[in-house]
Amino acid sequence: MPFSWLYGLGVAIRNELFELNILKTRSFDIPVISVGNITVGGSGKTPHVEYLIRLLKDSVKVAVLSRGYKRKSHGYVLAGSDTPMREIGDEPYQMKMKYPDVYVAVDRKRCEGIDRLTTDEETRNTDVILLDDAFQHRYVKPGINILLVDYHRLIIYDKLLPAGRLREPLSGKHRADIVIITKCPKSLNPIDYRVLSKAMELYPFQQLYFTTLDYCDLEPVFGSGKKLPLTEIRGRNILLLTGIASPKHLQEDLNRHTGNNALTTLSFPDHHAFTAKDIRRINETFAQMPSPKMIVTTEKDKARLTDVEGLTPEIRENIYALPIKVRFMLDKEETFNDKILSYVQKNSRNSILAKRKDDHKPKDSHHSGHRPRTISFRDN
Repeated sequence: MPFSWLYGLGVAIRNELFELNILKTRSFDIPVISVGNITVGGSGKTPHVEYLIRLLKDSVKVAVLSRGYKRKSHGYVLAGSDTPMREIGDEPYQMKMKYPDVYVAVDRKRCEGIDRLTTDEETRNTDVILLDDAFQHRYVKPGINILLVDYHRLIIYDKLLPAGRLREPLSGKHRADIVIITKCPKSLNPIDYRVLSKAMELYPFQQLYFTTLDYCDLEPVFGSGKKLPLTEIRGRNILLLTGIASPKHLQEDLNRHTGNNALTTLSFPDHHAFTAKDIRRINETFAQMPSPKMIVTTEKDKARLTDVEGLTPEIRENIYALPIKVRFMLDKEETFNDKILSYVQKNSRNSILAKRKDDHKPKDSHHSGHRPRTISFRDN
């Protein structure tokens, strides 16, 4: 706790320097949406950034700017179709592979990264920038600041580092325009929502949402084999291989699908770089399991596993990644979508949305964020 107090003092001084404008915050003439948290560890940032990508990509040119945690490169890097994972980090690599038409760039200095995205010839047609994990990066003033809070590790009950997991005091949550409680159980009842809403103690201008995770069909990590519905893993012995911050929720969900508690787990630290020793351990563990058997891993781990050598042919044939998507609860998806789309429309620089502001023909199309979109806006 004494170290937490010292850490908190340092963070408070830094935040006050921004409030006093001694440390400068920059605004940009392009829509900028930040997605982040105030805790260490996973709160679902990548699935929520991917939700925003799917919401926007068919109507505007989207760019994602990340720090590129644990990458081996330096400075600004724009991902291409053949950029290796080690040059940009596992999460940016995952997003680039899933959405090849979206610009994905990494730069520890986000202001410089935004300048490059908006001025370089290759990316100057960018219409909106999604900042991945930038809630503490206060040198950028986003147009919408989204704070993610893990349901299983609520910030209201946490402490500052190193006694807890908070990166900054709880009061930091008030910088958010939108707060999303993520990874919620699908069994939440109305009283649970009311208790959580009250406990968060948000300001009236802040909007609170709840999301849960939906699992998609399992996809082969190597090769182009067919996808496998989760319902078909029942009766198989599963090796769950993860290198993420919070694997417990995934373990519980997979246990329910196996039906016989036939789940073996190998857990590594978040963003773990698999070594030759790790690969030998994976090979040996899988070899000792009885058949029928398979390995299930995450999309983030898939990005790192495709770069390693030494996995046995049996493993390469039987390892699958489990994609996840976020789903808004309480029928709030359209409300959230409208807020994001309205902001992008009003602040677009060169996009088709900006051109439609001058279009005097009103249109009233509303679509879900989970399917291809043709978006038009009412002229307000």
